[in-house]
Amino acid sequence: MSETGATAILKEEVDIVIPTIRNLEFLEKWRAFFEPYHLIIVQDGDPSKGIKVPEGFDYELYNRNDINRILGSKSHCISFKDSACRCFGFLLSKKKYIFTIDDDCFVAKDPSGKEINALEQHLKNLLTPSTPFFFNTLYDPFREGTDFVRGYPFSLREGVPTAASHGLWLNIPDYDAPTQLVKPLERNTRYVDAVMTIPKGTLFPMCGMNLAFNRELIGPVMYFGLMGDGQPIGRYDDMWAGWCMKVISDHLGFGVKTGLPYVWHSKASNPFVNLKKEYKGIYWQEELIPFFQSVSLPKECTTAQKCYVELSKQVKAKLGKVDEYFNKLADNMVTWIEAWEELNPSVAPKSDALPNGSAK
Repeated sequence: MSETGATAILKEEVDIVIPTIRNLEFLEKWRAFFEPYHLIIVQDGDPSKGIKVPEGFDYELYNRNDINRILGSKSHCISFKDSACRCFGFLLSKKKYIFTIDDDCFVAKDPSGKEINALEQHLKNLLTPSTPFFFNTLYDPFREGTDFVRGYPFSLREGVPTAASHGLWLNIPDYDAPTQLVKPLERNTRYVDAVMTIPKGTLFPMCGMNLAFNRELIGPVMYFGLMGDGQPIGRYDDMWAGWCMKVISDHLGFGVKTGLPYVWHSKASNPFVNLKKEYKGIYWQEELIPFFQSVSLPKECTTAQKCYVELSKQVKAKLGKVDEYFNKLADNMVTWIEAWEELNPSVAPKSDALPNGSAK
């Protein structure tokens, strides 16, 4: 798929969602790749602060006042002062594919020095099947120059629809606070030219900095939880969404890919601030992971929404004992689904949500 081909075919089917607290000069670095697409910008923090977007981009800009206006009594399910607010953009989008990226991520280069079109690679990943039931030792058999290896069952070679494409980062790796503290100078310089399907039954730590997904398949489960202001935990928003998404994708027969594309992650966040946000999560994840590994969804759960509501019940029943926070989170998982169905009815008229900023 050429860059122009991807643009011509899919520009009406993709929204780029960006959470931010600052002016978006970083878009200038992405102009060649992002300008044809529609952006949904979710401003976190003080809604009275102006956010500048470079000229020439087609965008909608939403802040906390807009979240309160559009969601009303359900607005409490969207986190404040945390990048988890990005999922508000997922709610409002009407496109088939979402690409979400952080504003400290720039265009990376491959080993030949060529700039990487991250969005194009994500679309390649999403438009080709995944192979979650049997591992192919040459990784993604649908990439150019490779195929299924000898011994791969022919009955499984058709693959399954790909729900999500998880990209990686050069320069600053996505480390937790303790690892940041003991490796303050470590940088990722290893470019691994590979895409692979994460096997069924295997969880992974999903990072929201460089992520794309098929909204029609698993959009309703891409809720980034309750994080940030007023919550006992932060920096686990994408982890939570990833664990939920993976067990539901496994149940529904979808696949998840990880690997290419890379972005250039430009700066490390403060490890001491991160530790304050993460420390409960570091303890809790030792119980969260076994919980997700043991999740079983009944066969009656045939849609992403039904799966997510059922998962919320299991969160309340089993994780509510870990901390009261998980009872609150489970309730907000249900609120999120109610908001999703309100803004995305099955016979889908356009949402009446109005942008407060646009540029052509």
